[in-house]
Amino acid sequence: MSTVYMDHNATTPVDTRVVEAMLPYFSESFGNPSSPYELAARSRHAVDAAREQVSTAIGAGPEDIVFTSGGTESDNIAIKGVLFRARDERAHVVSSAIEHHAVLHTLQYMRDRFGFDVTFVPVGGDGRVDPRAVEDALRPETVLISIMHANNETGVIQPLSEIARIARERSVTLHTDAVQSVGKIPLDVSELGVDLLSLSAHKLYGPKGVGALYVRPGVKLDPLSHGGGHEAGLRPGTENTPGIVGLAEALRIATEHLAEEGERLAALTKRLQVGALGSIPEVLLNGAEKHRIPGTLNLAFKHVEGESVVLSLDMEGFAVSTGSACTTDSDEPSHVLSAMGVAPRDAQGSVRFGLGRSTKSDDVDRLLDVLPGVVERLRAMSPTYRRSA
Repeated sequence: MSTVYMDHNATTPVDTRVVEAMLPYFSESFGNPSSPYELAARSRHAVDAAREQVSTAIGAGPEDIVFTSGGTESDNIAIKGVLFRARDERAHVVSSAIEHHAVLHTLQYMRDRFGFDVTFVPVGGDGRVDPRAVEDALRPETVLISIMHANNETGVIQPLSEIARIARERSVTLHTDAVQSVGKIPLDVSELGVDLLSLSAHKLYGPKGVGALYVRPGVKLDPLSHGGGHEAGLRPGTENTPGIVGLAEALRIATEHLAEEGERLAALTKRLQVGALGSIPEVLLNGAEKHRIPGTLNLAFKHVEGESVVLSLDMEGFAVSTGSACTTDSDEPSHVLSAMGVAPRDAQGSVRFGLGRSTKSDDVDRLLDVLPGVVERLRAMSPTYRRSA
């Protein structure tokens, strides 16, 4: 039995066209982009072309793109770079309670190790940050706001443009983790108004181990690593030419088909949502329905453990998850759902469905055929369900 993959928020398969674009730079054009001879120049031209391609896709200039090892490193360079540049232990950061751990843990480290102050603003039951809460949290010593663009567990899109307006008025640098939104919804850094933006290739059918950080002209960051002048001095080390080429090609493909793929995924997501809510009692939708990236659906199945649903569906040939791929070993309820006010028991019963390019309408229908029976079997073993029946 083949597996129907519905965990595209965690990672995506590499597009065959991306693989083809990368292959020459593993062998034929393997030169170090920083070397002076012709073989190396091919790599340098490839990196330059990729930088142009990535910048065009997000409405930036090529000189604004710093290639990294992925979203986590991009987040670290952005956050630590701003705070270390501030050279003031009183420096203050505003973020949200639903950020990815690449942001949360970085901010907690900077607070606990260096004494920087951090305010984590709450979110509403719809999973959205209130821009007024961000504004109210600002202080004269605030140097950075870090709010994600779209949440990795619920797919909820944050009101970044409004937050950007507040940041500009107060001359505060704004960073966003856009790993889940780049290549899925239209995105222009100028329209968003952000100063720093993180993205990753493996979320958009590119290779793992490569990403980028957009840095608005004029924004100054202290580098975290030292050893060369690569990537404007912010990320020393020989460039990962095959990975960078793969990132650019993946982003080109994603943006080229953005509208039609987004519309297709939105329709499939709605089909799954309506079918699940209509055929299974006591199911809750986690997060705003209106402000959500296409392809992401987070449902809470009352009286069952989400992990049990995931394992049962795996046995039926479906790959889904309980939430962030970075916290699968944790027994704690999702910090995202908890911040939204979802009851701990309901949070434990939540499952994330991440639809993608490989998802077809037949896959959704097959899942809807299987899912009610899976939930009912698990509930039959639950004492809380028997008591409520």
